[in-house]
Order: sequence, then C-alpha cells, then structure tokens
Amino acid sequence: MTERAEPTTGRAGAPETANSPVGGPAGGEPAAHHREQQPLPTQKRGRGRGLRTFAKALAAVIVVLALLSVLVVGLLRWLDPPTSAFMLEHWAAATWAGEPRPRVHHEWVDADAIPPAVALAAVAAEDQRFPQHGGFDLVQVKKALADFEAGGRLRGASTISQQTAKNLFLWPGRDPVRKVLEVWLTWVIETLWPKQRILEVYLNIAQFGPHTFGVGAASWRFFDRPAVALTATEAAQLAAVLPNPERYRVEAPSATVQRRTRWILRQMRQLGGTRYLDGVWPAAHGTG
Repeated sequence: MTERAEPTTGRAGAPETANSPVGGPAGGEPAAHHREQQPLPTQKRGRGRGLRTFAKALAAVIVVLALLSVLVVGLLRWLDPPTSAFMLEHWAAATWAGEPRPRVHHEWVDADAIPPAVALAAVAAEDQRFPQHGGFDLVQVKKALADFEAGGRLRGASTISQQTAKNLFLWPGRDPVRKVLEVWLTWVIETLWPKQRILEVYLNIAQFGPHTFGVGAASWRFFDRPAVALTATEAAQLAAVLPNPERYRVEAPSATVQRRTRWILRQMRQLGGTRYLDGVWPAAHGTG
C-alpha cells in the first residue's frame, strides 16, 4: 500500500500551497496585488511636470504681452495713433448693421492746435485732479464707494488716463479682465507719457457723438469750424456729452446737456481758468 504524504505546514500549522508563499502579506493576499493598489510614482511625476510646463508657458505669454504693451505705449508717445479700439469696434458694428459710410468721423489735431479752453473743459468735466494724480484718483474712488455704501448707485471714478487706456486699447464693459488690463495700461501710460500727451490723445479719441471721435471731427460736424477756433462755451458743450455721447447730443442739446454745460463753465472758472493747466497744456499760462 502506498503511503499518502502529509502536506508540510508553515506558520501556525497552515498548509503551504503554490498560492500562499511563505512570508507573504497577512491574510494570505499576494504582495503583487498590494503593489497594484498604489499609484505609480512615474504617473505623479508626469502630472507634476505637465502642470509646471503649463505654468511656465502661461507666465512666458504674460511677460511677452506685458513687454509688447510697454513697447507699443512707448512708441505712441511720439506716433499719433490712427485709430483706437473703440473706433474699430464702432466701425465693425456699423458695418455689420449696414449703416451708410462714413461710419467713423475722425481727424487728428495736434495739441498746439487745440485751444486751452477745450482741454480745461474736458478736465473740469471728467477729471479735475488730472494734473496732480498718477493715473488713479483715490479721492474720487473713496467718495464713490462711500456713496454706494450709503445706498446710492455705484458711479464710475475713471480718470482721463484710465479712459485713454480703455478707449485706445480695450473694449466696452465692466468685466474683471478688462479692468485688470485697464489698470496695467494706465500705469504704463502714466509712466511713459507726459500729461500733455495723455490729454492730447484723449481729446483725439474720445467720442463726442454718433460716429464722431475726437475734437477735430466734432468741431467740424457740430460747429462748422476747426478745433483751433472753438470757444469756451463750445468746448463746455462738447465736454457735456462725454458721459454718454450716443444719448447726449451737441447739435440738439437736451435740458440735461444744457445744465451740464453751465456747470462745466462754472467749474472752469472755479479752477482758475486755463492757468490751471499751466505746465500741462501749450499756451495755457496767462490765458483766460
């Protein structure tokens, strides 16, 4: 009779089999199974490298765009911009709507051909601390926030420098991305341009009526004369429509526009006349 071999036993008398090697993990589960449950280090490193590569690429793009904006703004200190982002947007919308040509009226006028009264009217209406601030009027910002917290509507506190940056390079609206870009471009403009250049560009790209941008085109369309011949009252009329040139009209002034015109003229006198822009605007010293 053949004797039957008894199986050998491992720890605690448990029989050893091909599926339960000696020294395996507790519970008899294979060690290979436990290794499969753990994420592979190479996968983690791959994801980390991908995120770092993306972050570096994004930072490089931001740096390149920032340097490009500095270059463009620097060149525009001496080169007159032939158009602006707002003019292009207006032209595209008018073209899409099939409006007759010309869809944009614009004529560049150098600072020495714009009367000091025109520059003063814009400052009196839009940004009375323009000669003093560095691009941002913190006093007006605080007042606007206080009025809003007191229950009033949130009004804008944009300076002429901010409006120049927005009109020249950006798009209408109040989205956060545009505001961040506006702050950056305003700082670059204030850093690279003198105050006279900021005000000169502003007066040449601001909208004064339907399809009408800049004091050069506005003076011909609404007063049938060149900008150099504008009077203080006419300058105040132009400045009165700046908050909403599509609604307010120079050629057919509403009661609101007439009230704003009188208020601007008073502000111009209270600021001390065009002497207020001494050192900012050509021939401002000693004029009325």
